[in-house]
Amino acid sequence: MPLTEFGCLPTVIGSMPQTDPAEACALVARYLKDIPAWPQLPNRSFLENMYAQYSQGFPGVVIEGNRIYVDRARGDVAESLVQLYTAYEKHDTDKYPISENYAQGLHTFLALKGMSPLAVKGQITGPVTWGLTVTDEEGRAIIYDDSFQDIVAMFLGLKAEWQERTLRQISKNTIIFVDEPYMTAFGSVAVPFDKVRVIKLLNEVFSHIRGIKGVHCCGNTDWPVLLQTNTQILSFDAYSYAGSLSLYPAEVEAFLARKGCIAWGIVPNEVEALAGETVSSLKDRLEAAMAPFSRNGMGFGQLLGQALLTPCCGLAGLPDGEAVATALELLTGLSVAIRKRYL
Repeated sequence: MPLTEFGCLPTVIGSMPQTDPAEACALVARYLKDIPAWPQLPNRSFLENMYAQYSQGFPGVVIEGNRIYVDRARGDVAESLVQLYTAYEKHDTDKYPISENYAQGLHTFLALKGMSPLAVKGQITGPVTWGLTVTDEEGRAIIYDDSFQDIVAMFLGLKAEWQERTLRQISKNTIIFVDEPYMTAFGSVAVPFDKVRVIKLLNEVFSHIRGIKGVHCCGNTDWPVLLQTNTQILSFDAYSYAGSLSLYPAEVEAFLARKGCIAWGIVPNEVEALAGETVSSLKDRLEAAMAPFSRNGMGFGQLLGQALLTPCCGLAGLPDGEAVATALELLTGLSVAIRKRYL
C-alpha cells in the first residue's frame, strides 16, 4: 500500500509534560508501536520549547534565560550567514544538528531498543511561526526583516533534513510534521503575508524532507493555503475544529486525490475533556467529523484509509504521565476500534 494510506493508525504531535525523557519515551514505545514520535519536553528546559529547540546555529541567535532573540549586530553574523548558505548549497546538515541539550527526548528516543515500526515521526517548528515568535534585538519579529525571511526557511529546512536523516536509524520511512500554530492568525495583522509567501516559505522547508511531509495547525485557518503546499499530510484539531475543514470539500477532495492524508486530531488534550470521553464517544465524534465529506462525494473508506489519528495538539499541557497515558489509551483504543469495524 502507498505509505500515506495509514488506515487510521495512531501517532502524536510531539510535546509531552514529563521532564524525564526515559519516562516519556517509555510511553511512546508502549502505545505507538506503528508510528512512534520522539517527545518534545518543554517543561524540562527552555531549550526544549518549540522556538528555542531548533534555534541552535541560527546566525546571531541569543538565548538569555527564557528569552530568545536574534542580535543582527553581533560581529559573527556575516560569517554565520556565509556558513549557512554554504551548508544549504551542499546539504551539509552536520553543521546544524539538534543537540542533546536542546532535545533530550529525541536523543533518548534514538537509543530505544526493539522498535520495528512502519514509520517514525519527527516534528519541527514552521517558518511562519518561528519567524513571528523569534524577535530581533529591538523586539521586532525576525520574519519582518526581508533579509532574514528566506534564511529562516532555509535554516529550518536544514534542521528538518538533519532530523530526518537521524530518525532513519529507526525506520527508513520517515514523517516530519512542520508545526504552524500561528497559521490560526493568517489573514490578520498578526500574519501580514499573502498566501503566495506562506506557501513559498513552507515549500522551502518541505524541499529538504525526503520522506513524508506533514503540516500541523491546531486551530482554525485558511485550510486551502496549507492544502496548496507540497504537504502530504494535513494535521488539524478535529476535536474542536472539524467543521472548519469541512467548509472546503473540493480542496480536500483534490488533496485526497493526490494521495494526501488527513491526520484527525480527535483526542482532546485537556484533563476535563479526557475524563468525559470514551473510545465509543470518540468514535462517534470522528464519524461525525468525517460525515460532511462523505456527503460531498468522498468515499468513507477513502477518508479512513488516508487517515492518521492523533491528539488534537501536543500533550505538554497535561499535568503528568498518567494523564498522557489516558490520552494515548483512548487514541490507540480508537484506532483499534475503527480498524476493526471498517478496515
